[in-house]
Amino acid sequence: MKTNSYPAAIRLRPNVGALFGCLTAFIVQLPVALPVGAQASPTAVQTDTQKAEVALALSACPPAVAKGAAVYVLGQSGYVKVRDSQNGFTALVQHTVPAAQEPRCMGAEGTRTWLPRILKVAELRAEGKSREEIQQIISDALAKGVLKPPSQPGVDYMLSTQNRVPNQKGIVTPFPPHMMFYAPYLSNADLGVDGTHLGPDGNPVGPAFVAGEGGPYALIIVAIGKHGTGAHEMPDLGDGGDR
Repeated sequence: MKTNSYPAAIRLRPNVGALFGCLTAFIVQLPVALPVGAQASPTAVQTDTQKAEVALALSACPPAVAKGAAVYVLGQSGYVKVRDSQNGFTALVQHTVPAAQEPRCMGAEGTRTWLPRILKVAELRAEGKSREEIQQIISDALAKGVLKPPSQPGVDYMLSTQNRVPNQKGIVTPFPPHMMFYAPYLSNADLGVDGTHLGPDGNPVGPAFVAGEGGPYALIIVAIGKHGTGAHEMPDLGDGGDR
């Protein structure tokens, strides 16, 4: 999702679909205090729409993580926090472009570095800022050091089966459950992947690829199978299966 729709246990490629074609363009924040998002009243009653968004956001997390993750929902003026975190994780449905639907479940490092940018993007869009204006704000914030890329390893779960993300070509398409790992400045070549060889899904061909390659917010994208019990299963290896 070349992100703007990213950051890696690897399973063989199920022909990974689109991820973050516009990431760099939408990693943004004003060159002022970092946004923290609005805080919903503890007694506020969630609407059916908000409940559905909470469920969608949490579908990105492993079950053991979902029960303690903070949750944000998108309102008219930006994201609103509806639940505090008990484990350092944060879940929300990101939209790197307005038509995208990207349930994310980010750990502490993502909450520290990615979340403020996501919140600011939503605020700026709500204010009517254009894509170009948002890009400029991002650039200014990065240049002034207000925005910083991840500085330590971290994971960002996107285990939902309802991902709709921009691929390398910027086309919003379905994307399978996957994990993202923060990998500032990494390139596809570092993974032995030809970033110019795109599959039918519009992303680099390989068991993993880099979104936003070469940039400070590059992500390793690893598509995985269904998540349920969390148990690891080996394929039947026939005569060699017990070795």
